[in-house]
Amino acid sequence: MTTTIRVSDETKDRLERLKREGESFDELLDRLSRGEKDIEAMAGSFDRPEDEGLSESVSQAHNELNQSLEDRIDGSEK
Repeated sequence: MTTTIRVSDETKDRLERLKREGESFDELLDRLSRGEKDIEAMAGSFDRPEDEGLSESVSQAHNELNQSLEDRIDGSEK
């Protein structure tokens, strides 16, 4: 089954820069979405009392890395 997803030209340009050589958009989106799920699952595994605060630290690091990536992508568009 194939689905069409509409994105702006700017979003398409950013996605093209994130693609690896020979990687399809389907593979790129799968890789990016898997990364989000993997991070959330990893952060959730630290919900034991002895790991107090670790889940928040992992989530904060994840958010900081995402922001850094967005800043680099936005900076390359200028």
